[in-house]
Amino acid sequence: MSTHDQDDPKLGETRADVPPSPGRRTFMAFAGVSAGAGLLGLSHLATAAPSAVAAANAATGGSQAGGHAADPIWGPGGEATVILNRLGHINAQMFPQVDFQVTSYGAHPLPATALIASTSWPGGQIPWVTGGAEQTAHPTSDLQSPGSDVMVPCDYTGTQYDACAAFNAAIVAANSTGGGRVVVPAGNWYCGGPIVLLSNVNFHLESGCTIYFSPNPADYAKSGPYPTANGNLYHMRWQANDCLNFGSPIYAFGQTNIGVTADDNSCVLNGQAMTPMQPSNQPPTSCWWTWKGSSNTYGCAGSSTPSQAYANPSNVALTSLPASLINNPQANVSFTNQDGATSSLMDLLTGTGWNQDQNYLPALSELRVPFANRIFGNGHYLRPCMIEFIGCKNVYLQNYHTQNTPFWQHHPTDCQNVVIDGVFADSVGPNNDGFDPDACNQVIVQNVQFNTGDDCIAIKSGKYLDTEYGPMQNMVVQNCTMQSGHGGLTIGSEMSAGVENIYARNLTMQNENWASNPLNIALRFKSNMNRGGFINNVWINGVTIANGVNLAGKFGGGALGAAISPITGTGTTGNATNPSTGQGGLITFDCDYSPSGDAVRWSPSVISNINITNVTANNVSGAVSYSMPSGFVAGANSCFQALVMQGPEAVDYNGPLPVPTVSPISGVTISNCNLGNPVCTGAFPTTPTSSAVAAPGPVFVSNVSGITLNNVVIAGTTYNTSLNAAAT
Repeated sequence: MSTHDQDDPKLGETRADVPPSPGRRTFMAFAGVSAGAGLLGLSHLATAAPSAVAAANAATGGSQAGGHAADPIWGPGGEATVILNRLGHINAQMFPQVDFQVTSYGAHPLPATALIASTSWPGGQIPWVTGGAEQTAHPTSDLQSPGSDVMVPCDYTGTQYDACAAFNAAIVAANSTGGGRVVVPAGNWYCGGPIVLLSNVNFHLESGCTIYFSPNPADYAKSGPYPTANGNLYHMRWQANDCLNFGSPIYAFGQTNIGVTADDNSCVLNGQAMTPMQPSNQPPTSCWWTWKGSSNTYGCAGSSTPSQAYANPSNVALTSLPASLINNPQANVSFTNQDGATSSLMDLLTGTGWNQDQNYLPALSELRVPFANRIFGNGHYLRPCMIEFIGCKNVYLQNYHTQNTPFWQHHPTDCQNVVIDGVFADSVGPNNDGFDPDACNQVIVQNVQFNTGDDCIAIKSGKYLDTEYGPMQNMVVQNCTMQSGHGGLTIGSEMSAGVENIYARNLTMQNENWASNPLNIALRFKSNMNRGGFINNVWINGVTIANGVNLAGKFGGGALGAAISPITGTGTTGNATNPSTGQGGLITFDCDYSPSGDAVRWSPSVISNINITNVTANNVSGAVSYSMPSGFVAGANSCFQALVMQGPEAVDYNGPLPVPTVSPISGVTISNCNLGNPVCTGAFPTTPTSSAVAAPGPVFVSNVSGITLNNVVIAGTTYNTSLNAAAT
């Protein structure tokens, strides 16, 4: 069901316009000796008038607390304030004040003997934990996630200590009598399958409560409403594509007034993603994170290890699917692409790697196979999110602590009126995003701590053709703290239905692990020619980046990289020829995000009306444990590059002619910021044979138009200018 107030136009759809002739990619090398000196390809350095919001902030001393009538965003009646007021009723008081104790429904806490030290697994040493063979050989790959030092094996599934049935029975009882609070007392508990929330129920953890969820995937394919040959599955969304799959440890579909709350952050939901899937008396060979498919990481030996990146023999050839399941009329229509080659949608989808689960699901979506026929679960390797709610209204998440989650930590999809407050999202495994709202309407994220293995917050709206829920819209993020992660506040990359009306203030990107596991990027906007979509009307005010971000620049894997042809600009990351979109930027726009991983690239994204003000990045000094790009040394720096702005690239397009219009990033204003001292200054070469003029500078731009910098300080130099650059 759609929960959106209106049907918004889907920007970024394929259009019949021919793009302008591509120009030379422009690399901005800042000499840093005087205001604006050394800027290549910029317009004249005229001091621009500040935006309305910047002026309002200046009038109040730059306060992020917001609060006078002239502020159209945070003042009374402002766009963000309207959302905050509209969701004022989403709190613990919206549930009937009746408690249902899980112990009354047969739940028993775990005995002390159930908790096993990760270094003392009965079946043998776990390779990926501290002291294990793999972890010793690859310590930076096998990061030890908080809470992973104690494990509860799947031996307890189906025993008297498995509280799953009791938890769900209490939820059913509360729902059937009009609602209430299902209470889990202090202690250690085991749950051998999904907790399924129902309307008017608040699932509440009392102080000192920890729930250990089964580490065995099969336990999440037993009780779902969709019986299949691969288990009884659930309607899920994996990386913004719909499917039938393993249920999430905490799940809801189509419910109203639901909550997961806790007394405080001592209450832990432990997904046990580092705990072996095997019973404790067997040798440990795999865990949830093995399924990421990264070699020498969490038990994955390489391409022969079953994972999302493994050639899964269970996947039927796409060309053998019944015609009745393929609802895309373009599936087998031949066309000529911009390179003069003849192809078809089916040809693109059946290239190398088509039978990997991570590619097979998107291919089924591209062919418009109904979601109920996209069957995964047992025999497949797509990890579920820790908490997934689909099509729900009035959702309240408060105060608990997530650890060791299989995949994204929170994934509300097509939900309306969502508040997450005071939660600690604390899991550093692969794809462990902290909070990923997907095609939701009216969302507040506040007072949340993030320590993640991927983006702290990633705002999404479906992938390519799975846009039935409409755009992600009307969201406020405030008073949050970010530690490790890929992006602090991210929009994308799965944003095919668009993202609009996003407001953020008072964010502290603490990055306390800066020397060993740093935050890669502070503010991150990412899409590609597959995801398409649009980003519009974003206001970010007040970001403190206490310990900079990752000082090592890294190319983000754009399609123009090794898979097709490198972008040959004037150098960016040492020996790499492409921009540092993957890590090392404070503010990064990447419309060329890893498109070589997407078989179909037919929809350019459109980015406009982005307003960023009052960002302060501090430098860090000292040794870092990660490697720097060749030719660079970490000193007293805040980042590798301050601004990285990679617009869409027409060369990525691989669909039928004509090539659609590929619009530049436009309408971005960055005001009143001090971005510290980037590693890249443009003052030295990356190799002995390159010149200082060609050396990387603190700003990279390609396919941008009218990017306004007002009072932006980089390496001590103040810039008031407009950035413009043609596409490659």
